[in-house]
Amino acid sequence: MNNQEVLPEQISPALAEQLPLACQRLEAEISKKIVGQKNIVRSILVGLLAQGHILLIGVPGLAKTLLIRTLAEALALNFTRIQFTPDLMPGDITGTEIIEEDKRTGGRAFRFVKGPIFANIVLADEINRTPPKTQAALLEAMQEHHVTAGGQTFDLEEPFFVLATQNPIEQEGTYPLPEAQLDRFMLNLWLDYPSFEQEVEVVRSTTAGQTKDISPAMSQTELLNFQQLVRHLPVANNVIEYAVQLVAYTRPKRENTPEFVNEYIAYGAGPRASQYLILGAKALAAIDGRFTPLISDVQTMATPVLRHRIIANFNAEADGVSVQDLIKRILESVPA
Repeated sequence: MNNQEVLPEQISPALAEQLPLACQRLEAEISKKIVGQKNIVRSILVGLLAQGHILLIGVPGLAKTLLIRTLAEALALNFTRIQFTPDLMPGDITGTEIIEEDKRTGGRAFRFVKGPIFANIVLADEINRTPPKTQAALLEAMQEHHVTAGGQTFDLEEPFFVLATQNPIEQEGTYPLPEAQLDRFMLNLWLDYPSFEQEVEVVRSTTAGQTKDISPAMSQTELLNFQQLVRHLPVANNVIEYAVQLVAYTRPKRENTPEFVNEYIAYGAGPRASQYLILGAKALAAIDGRFTPLISDVQTMATPVLRHRIIANFNAEADGVSVQDLIKRILESVPA
């Protein structure tokens, strides 16, 4: 970063210079086990630095679990994986109270046993395979960063980062996340199949019986400091106004809304989308070694931030217009 720039008092120039280097080390460690997926890894780092949770969507076998486990290893953070199933109960996630007997007095008392949500990085695998009541238990913890049981509140250790996965196929017996709950996720990332060369490398490396050790690339304290740095990065007014205008264009039947939005969108994105566009743009700028985000950073974040917040209507489905297509047209419509 350019030390000649005037930074807010909350930002340490030395810390600002360390952040992109630490992210490069982190990406290098992850690449020891993950072939390709560089854009996905970069987007996950954006969510991590912006303190936002992520929804990963991809068919089985694309190394979603391995990617998240490798990230936790490279950060030396506590990691838990929760396999969501139809019979999973809220207490299986947050924890439960048990009756414990005091051997000295013979008395009995309730004691709270913490569940797998009490970790720094939580993988919620196939979150749409469990009923809404159980989904809500996870999403409440995501929002509040604490768990309440028996009248007591238990804080979750920071950093607290949830990555949930969904399988886009095999929808029978699933419980789609309601729009209000989807809105809790900062980013919606789609994993695609690897290229031919990448798949050759995956097969070669995973069938040779050799494993590569992952070294910590960023400490817990460093990560918390980097998260605070990203929050305090300054943003120009025109960049904020562009982000708000971009989100406003997703809302039908509003002033200056493009006609195609009125025709194809039932519900647009809420204010949280504008906040996440700016936070994501800040994180992206910091990773690239810049002290303030540009409009191009907001444009880069538009698809993963808006994809799960725009509800297309029947006209879009009938005409074969996807939400991805609509976001692209909105980006072309909003003047930079």
